[in-house]
Amino acid sequence: MDARAIIAKVRGNVTPTGAELAWFAKGLADRQVSDAQAGAFAMAVLLNGLGTEGRVSLTTAMRDSGDVLTWDLPGPVLDKHSTGGVGDTVSLILAPALAACGVYVPMISGRGLGHTGGTLDKMEAIPGVIAQIDTSRLRSITAEVGCAVVGATGRIAPADRRLYAIRDVTATVESIDLITASILSKKLAAGLGGLVLDVKLGSGAFMKTQTDATALARSLVDTAKGAGCPTAALITDMDQPLAPTLGNALEVATAMEVLAGNRAAAPRLHDLTVALGAELLTLAGIDAGADKIEQAIASGQAMERFARMVAALGGPPDMAEDWHTHLPKAPVVGEVPAPVGGYISAIDGEALGLAVVGMGGGRRVETDRIDPGVGLEQVVTLGTKVNRGDPLCVLHAADEDSAEVAARAVLASVTIGDMPDLQPLIRDTVA
Repeated sequence: MDARAIIAKVRGNVTPTGAELAWFAKGLADRQVSDAQAGAFAMAVLLNGLGTEGRVSLTTAMRDSGDVLTWDLPGPVLDKHSTGGVGDTVSLILAPALAACGVYVPMISGRGLGHTGGTLDKMEAIPGVIAQIDTSRLRSITAEVGCAVVGATGRIAPADRRLYAIRDVTATVESIDLITASILSKKLAAGLGGLVLDVKLGSGAFMKTQTDATALARSLVDTAKGAGCPTAALITDMDQPLAPTLGNALEVATAMEVLAGNRAAAPRLHDLTVALGAELLTLAGIDAGADKIEQAIASGQAMERFARMVAALGGPPDMAEDWHTHLPKAPVVGEVPAPVGGYISAIDGEALGLAVVGMGGGRRVETDRIDPGVGLEQVVTLGTKVNRGDPLCVLHAADEDSAEVAARAVLASVTIGDMPDLQPLIRDTVA
């Protein structure tokens, strides 16, 4: 086969065959396909699309470009994926809650992207945790604990890793076909029996409109089902942070509060975790899923699983009892006061996320080192009535200069005015 002929097909609005896309994915993985050819392919897909059948073929081809795990466990193997938002630590709560329900969760996660926090960066905010492990460790921790929130090995969907890097420098990131294949090739390589997708919509999400979010959710669900994995998606509100904290260690602390049974610490985070877990258990044929997830959290069983997972990944053995001591803290802490009174009528979640990145809580380039202790805490929620001088959030910064810059960014991110129309947490379901 010839890469040029496959690119010409896509350019001419003809979907390549499954065999051709499998050859192209293998060529991406072993570099028989050049960077120029990969870039031309990505641009052709962005402009013309692949259609449902082509998306399935590309996704399975990229999945099969490396290792595909198989499991022999006494329960279903399930997972969840979020398209990215702010204040979102669902994975840290949902994975152990599912494990407490008899489900096995090999959750292959990623690092921060743009304004959104990365699950791996949050895990590695816990001292000693090494989330980048090999396949044998993933297998053993999943079997013993029931869940493992870890990074992908170099052998998981290598075609995607190559194509992703090229998309980033060729202005082709936005292609729904390529986004779908990228997300699902890694997830399906974990050998899942069911997947739930959390497609974010709003100011803190990559998808800003209902139309775009629905199109992505539909593409992901149809493609995953076409690849043989039972899948559903929830389109969820991201017009404000999911939890009142942004920043790696602060978000872990909030997740720990929820795992300790304190729903009031982050009610939207708790409720979305329950909803996603219920959807997953339904896919696996398990009834009363919401009750089971809530009970796993309220009983402390989810916390126990999380603590065992942390210890297995090299973290402190007493994380369940003493997380406040272990999590890193920033030296400069201060409030950002409201300049006027009124209702919190809008929050630019993307700008808030970028404020945390600016403090060192995320990466501008791949080689940046993250400061896990910085971030925002007690962030106000939409519809809250504030008086002049009331705190909009509490800043945790490395120094006074970065705190000052972040405070200005927070003030620019929060609009105070009339009472807004509040959106439901779950905007829609796609199955």
